[in-house]
Amino acid sequence: MNIVKGLFLGSAAALLAVGGAQAADLPLKAKAVEYVKVCSIYGAGFYYIPGTDTCIKLGGYLRADITLNGSGAYNAPAWNGNAGQKNRLANDMVFRSRQDLNIDTRTATEYGVVRTYFDATFSWTSGGPIAGSDANTGVGVYYAFIQFAGFTFGKAVSQFDTPWTGYPGNNTSFLIGGYDDVTGINQVSYTAEFGNGVSASISLEDPSSYLQSGLYNTSSNTTATFPAGVYGANSYAGVSVPDIVGKVRVDQAWGLFQVSAAAHQVRASYYNTALETSGHPSDTWGYAVQGALSIKNLPTGPGDSINITATYSNGATRYVLGGVSPNSFAIYGNNSVPGTYQSIAFGGAADGVFAGTNNLNGTGIEKTSAWGVRGAFNHNWNPYWSTSVFGSYTSIDYNGTATNLICANVLASYGAGSTCNPDFRIAQVGTVTRWTPVKNLTFSGEVMYTYLDQGSSGTVTLANPTNGTKPATALYELKDQGVWSGNLRVQRNF
Repeated sequence: MNIVKGLFLGSAAALLAVGGAQAADLPLKAKAVEYVKVCSIYGAGFYYIPGTDTCIKLGGYLRADITLNGSGAYNAPAWNGNAGQKNRLANDMVFRSRQDLNIDTRTATEYGVVRTYFDATFSWTSGGPIAGSDANTGVGVYYAFIQFAGFTFGKAVSQFDTPWTGYPGNNTSFLIGGYDDVTGINQVSYTAEFGNGVSASISLEDPSSYLQSGLYNTSSNTTATFPAGVYGANSYAGVSVPDIVGKVRVDQAWGLFQVSAAAHQVRASYYNTALETSGHPSDTWGYAVQGALSIKNLPTGPGDSINITATYSNGATRYVLGGVSPNSFAIYGNNSVPGTYQSIAFGGAADGVFAGTNNLNGTGIEKTSAWGVRGAFNHNWNPYWSTSVFGSYTSIDYNGTATNLICANVLASYGAGSTCNPDFRIAQVGTVTRWTPVKNLTFSGEVMYTYLDQGSSGTVTLANPTNGTKPATALYELKDQGVWSGNLRVQRNF
């Protein structure tokens, strides 16, 4: 009886299993496919993310270029390091390959458009390492911000800057003489649009990455340690107050006019950087102002333009030097004074200088002034060929007290009849020609001349700079220097 019962239950279970399998195999009604739809509200290239009312656009570029006779990628002049020393460790060519990817999303709301934007780069550089990476590879986050109801939160172009940032017409990232924030800066800002292209912005921006030049304690600047272009220990403290930036802009069919201003806190660490009881100089405030003008629809041809900026700073040197240029410059060359090893032109940029080892002998901060002009004329020969001519002039000026602080401990390094003057000027001029055989594919060649005009004269004994190949100490002729650099590039935008 038990055997029969077992067979019956087993058969029933098998029938249920088969029936279940057959039921599972019955066709179900397929869910409707959501096709990607074009989103024309925000311009070409936007599509709706399926199942949402958010539009997205993917873009970027792939770029390959080579810098000739420079100190780094993107036509960095040979104005410091091994390239400035002209030694056998310098690379006569620096290659870089870069992929840029960006993601732009926008959603219409009752408060206006909510926008997010992300832009990242992936680079391989040979012959010139990227800061913060290994010797060749580099990953950079240029922009990552949210915009909502007039506010911008995150890493975006500074409100101080112009739409062309550091590129009025050049390929090089090292045309100084004005603000340069092409890689973005962390900020919280608000922009009000008044119509007819008129707008105004106010912003709080993080100065720690790009906007702090040197703040030198000249007490450590001695004849034994006097290097080219550095005037003591860099003693910037941590950020206490963000930079306060304001801008008014008129952007219309004829061109653009803009006035920007920024307040920048100059805050030193300690007189003795290793001892907080040594005290510190009182905090002070620097500032920068900029005027910008762009003129379009020139009689020279369709699409031609002139872009120009003029900038002045006091205690905020980076607003004139840009964010990527070095703080110190040193270019070596041939000598003509008997007994000298070589000639040199050098200069160091600082937001300010002070001196002392404690509160009893310490001084206040003497702020540095700087000004610069930068611009370009851009001409289209035809739809396939275009040329830009660009240039800049930059001036770094230390007041009398600051000059005495810098020179006090190093006068013995200067020869008889020589002059110690830390002021310097840098003039740059260049041109680039571009060929675009098909849409979004451009080949370009650029050449630039950079001239360093220093305030010091005569002769000076200098210590071997860090990682340099010069003698431990040597006598140099103080002589203005100029260098040529060039860049070849091919870029595909998408």
